Amino acid sequence: MTDSDEKLVSALRLSLKENERLRVQNAKLSGATREPVAIVAMSCRYPGDVTSPEELWQLVADGVDAVSDFPADRGWDIDGGYDPEPGKAGKFYAREGGFLHDGGEFDPAPFGISPVEALHMDPQQRLLLECSWEVLERAGIDPMSLKGATTGVFTGAMHHDYALGHHVSTTSGGSLLSGGVSYTLGLEGPSVTIDTACSSSLAAVHLACQALRREECGLALAGGVTVMATPQLFKVFSQQRGLSPDGRCKSFSDAADGTGWGEGAGMLLLERLSDARRNGHPVLAVIRGSAVNQDGRSSGQTAPNGPAQQRLIRQALANAGLSAADVDAVEAHGTGTTLGDPIEAQALLATYGRGREGHHPLLLGSIKSNIGHTQAAAGVAGVIKMVMAMRQGTLPRTLHLDAPSAQVDWSAGAVELLTEPVAWPETGHLRRAGVSAFGASGTNVHVILEQSPPGEEPESPGPEWSGAVPWVLSGRTPEALRAQAARLLATVSGNDGPAPADIGLSLVTGRTRFEHRAAVVGRDREEFVQGLAALATGTPATRVVTGAAREAPRVVFVFPGQGTQWTGMATELLESNTVFQQTMLACENALSKVVDWSLPAVLDDQDALDRVDVVQPALWAVMVSLAAVWRSCGVEPAAVVGHSQGEIAAACVAGALSLEDGARVVALRSRIIAEVLAGQGRMMSIPEPLEQVERRLAGSESEPESESVGGFADAVSIAAVNGPSSVVVSGEAGAVEKLHTALVAEGVRARLIEVDYASHSGQVEQIADRLAEALAPIRPRPADIPFYSTVDDGWQDTEGLDAGYWYRNLRQPVRFEPAVRALLDKGFRGFVEISSHPVLTVGVQESIDRAEVRAVATGSLRRDEGGWDRMVLSLATAHMGGVAVDWSAVFADTGARRVDLPTYAFQRQRYWLDSEIGVGDPVSLGLGVVG
Repeated sequence: MTDSDEKLVSALRLSLKENERLRVQNAKLSGATREPVAIVAMSCRYPGDVTSPEELWQLVADGVDAVSDFPADRGWDIDGGYDPEPGKAGKFYAREGGFLHDGGEFDPAPFGISPVEALHMDPQQRLLLECSWEVLERAGIDPMSLKGATTGVFTGAMHHDYALGHHVSTTSGGSLLSGGVSYTLGLEGPSVTIDTACSSSLAAVHLACQALRREECGLALAGGVTVMATPQLFKVFSQQRGLSPDGRCKSFSDAADGTGWGEGAGMLLLERLSDARRNGHPVLAVIRGSAVNQDGRSSGQTAPNGPAQQRLIRQALANAGLSAADVDAVEAHGTGTTLGDPIEAQALLATYGRGREGHHPLLLGSIKSNIGHTQAAAGVAGVIKMVMAMRQGTLPRTLHLDAPSAQVDWSAGAVELLTEPVAWPETGHLRRAGVSAFGASGTNVHVILEQSPPGEEPESPGPEWSGAVPWVLSGRTPEALRAQAARLLATVSGNDGPAPADIGLSLVTGRTRFEHRAAVVGRDREEFVQGLAALATGTPATRVVTGAAREAPRVVFVFPGQGTQWTGMATELLESNTVFQQTMLACENALSKVVDWSLPAVLDDQDALDRVDVVQPALWAVMVSLAAVWRSCGVEPAAVVGHSQGEIAAACVAGALSLEDGARVVALRSRIIAEVLAGQGRMMSIPEPLEQVERRLAGSESEPESESVGGFADAVSIAAVNGPSSVVVSGEAGAVEKLHTALVAEGVRARLIEVDYASHSGQVEQIADRLAEALAPIRPRPADIPFYSTVDDGWQDTEGLDAGYWYRNLRQPVRFEPAVRALLDKGFRGFVEISSHPVLTVGVQESIDRAEVRAVATGSLRRDEGGWDRMVLSLATAHMGGVAVDWSAVFADTGARRVDLPTYAFQRQRYWLDSEIGVGDPVSLGLGVVG
């Protein structure tokens, strides 16, 4: 082969490789443009007091006619404006429609909106905010967790007349409907308000799908809203005789006599199907394809165009990669007009009605017969209805359809009107439906929906978790919190329903945490029902904690000294919590080099715990391990502080001492105490201020005629200052016991501490040299977490935590109360006592109260409550004070899964500018004739 031949072959090979690369890239791009879009969640407000997709489904399934009288609270001159004679300017001959009678109500608090701003805000924006919030919660997403995310907002709207004639700043206007949602939730994806008249919301869905497929956003909120601030639209269509006299849409009926206006709001949460699967989000249905086109130059700008509708349907089918026979039903535009309905029916007959088997006709209906023509919210209403119908396996009937329209040749194709409810046909393929919406301006939209793919339904639950779990609730106000508890109580009452762990996980991962908080901790449904009932009525209960938090505080881990022990302490947690088990094992390994006993064994051995050289190392291990549990639940200390021997655990948790060095300090020091100091002294707690105790010891507290208390300064000294009114003294055993007798005689609730040595007294000087020798090998290091010393009264350079420091830690008074006061002064507002029983929390709380600041103080375990139940209650107590808890970690080993729960309990009040304002002419908006 010549050189030229080899070059030619090489070039051909490169060309073939490049062609293959381009083929793969094109296939990938083509697939992306056609990737199904998952409908992850839905929310809505529609006539008939509908506030959820489930309620909307119940309305259509029951065949409810939701048309009602004009609202009487919007300042409309209903009596003066009504005239039964059509065609009169400024009058309306219908006085019924599909209204949101609570359309003026709103709860601004969750959105951080003031009442004044809410009053001037377009009620359509208020509804969009509520529906956006709810649709995210229904997807299991905390609405405020998307701040900064590229989530898009696509809303359809066509009325902007609420605040005309009033001062308006940024609270009204079309662009602000979508922009307001993005701003409030902090969303940074595309944000667009679409006005294509009655096809607006379906156009919004189409554009959202395109943006998702182009990866312009990861999630998309898509829907529409209509609230009529004035009756102007009724006046215009009455003048043009396009309004149904009874306000009802008689879709495809021979009795059709005009449209009937309605109001509503609907919102979908959309996500690429592949992303929804990867993220574990629910998939209610998928959007297989969609198309948008224009009537172009037809018989009139607002007149429907049949050929354009046919082209639209074929484009949508092509986009979905389907044939007409693959679609089972269509939710029609179906406004009930004598012009629009026959044109739409003929287009459906010419597309979906052709080439179908006779036993599988296209089934046709319209939700407008139930709720009226909700205009910019109409298309999304049809989507919600059809998704629910797919999931229920039933197609509901269309109301007011006594006889099919005689203006349509129904024999031209296989299309059947839904005059009665029917089971969704069994066709051998996934259920599919089309949804149409046509705007009076000529913009037409058709969307093709498909049943959730196999495997998208939730898996059957596994074995139910039998341990304690929290149900964490919150509200922007105390009333909202109680209402939230009542809503959840109504859902879970009874024996059926999701497992407690499933509910708990769903609450902590899919709800925003507001200021007013509560948690119910339990194991079985009855415990939760009782707790929710108490919470809903404001009644205290043992396993319910409540609180109010503003911002996440900086947290201090507080490590107490000896005195928190009890027989069996933490043994339940040792059996049930992996993090605690692993950390205790690490502590046991460290201790094994300096002790000859088993750590797990001594926890349940009272005789062993009576020995100082056992109880102090055991408490050290429990405290270090409890700190690991708190940190595994997302609670990270911003500082540590220790009391007496608690400083050893604090230094280990801060990273200033290795576990091996910590074990050496606590084990060898306590052994020396047992060998030298045991039997020489006593300690006692006195519930009085430091100054008063000092006067007692000096003798200045005694009355002249009484020598019962006083003159102990030589034998008894201040050992610790635990709180503003909590002091510990130590010294010679006889002197301490005599002081105790005298104080009790005076009525002082002094308490002898169960130790037989006197820490923090002159007796400790006997062991100074032995401690220096035993602890010389330790190697302190810079801490990862700031260490506040109760020995030196300030931030400690932890490289100085040498043998000399640990001697002074035992000899000098514990300045705990000044340390807490200093930490409060520096802005710390969360105090977590890391112990098997709280002994410092009361003193900390007393310091908090005296400082007159908002802060939280909580323990970990309690005497005879050494298991996960108490730990969860302690986590909940911290959370009540604003401490950030990673609740998902709490549920990590429970096998819990996400379930549907009630959405936020909005506390609505009426916000409405009462005067009838705005005289906008819908004709100028292309609404002269109903399509």
